[in-house]
Amino acid sequence: MSEKITRKNILSPSILAADFSVLGEKIREAAAAGAQYIHIDVMDGVFVPSISFGMPLIKSIRKATDRVFDVHLMIVEPERYVKQFKECGADSITFHLEATGDADALIDQIRALGCRVGMSIKPGTPIEAVRKYLPKIDMLLVMTVEPGFGGQQYIPESTERIRRARGMADELGIDLDIQVDGGVGQDNVHVVLEAGANVIVSGSAVFHGDITDNVKRFIAQL
Repeated sequence: MSEKITRKNILSPSILAADFSVLGEKIREAAAAGAQYIHIDVMDGVFVPSISFGMPLIKSIRKATDRVFDVHLMIVEPERYVKQFKECGADSITFHLEATGDADALIDQIRALGCRVGMSIKPGTPIEAVRKYLPKIDMLLVMTVEPGFGGQQYIPESTERIRRARGMADELGIDLDIQVDGGVGQDNVHVVLEAGANVIVSGSAVFHGDITDNVKRFIAQL
């Protein structure tokens, strides 16, 4: 077992839950309160049932903040689009293992663009499926709800999946960010942190109500 690595805890508010009529303003408020990342869910209506937004919106809101744009692609054939997402402002690009036939090539493609590389898996995908890719990526996103809709309840079995993912990374001696997305709020963030997650995506619990207060309360627990 390698020596335990100290890593930074990060809040990544998901704009899917924000008021789109004043989206830039809401992003600036979250950033000013201390959010380090901005999480952007791109959904195509094929890989997941919902359709969200794409490159024009990301390019537009890029002017609102210099925070890390944490782009989560819930789309088929992500390799067709990663260059365009980089060009419109993505700093970190996360794709789903289930959505590509050649994860190694896609990792290399994203890396060559100068972006951080993230890989995500759905709740039904065995956590062991990502093991061989961990040395090549910067972040593993463990979905804690079925992807495609905001406002869902956290799946309790996710806690053990997070713990197993962190255990694999530690065994390999990898300084890996583990992100969680889905049903995480101020009342249960301690559960995922204790299991080994360090990048927390939260939408409704940040953008519903007082954004500044919500972010500061989250940050205080990280």
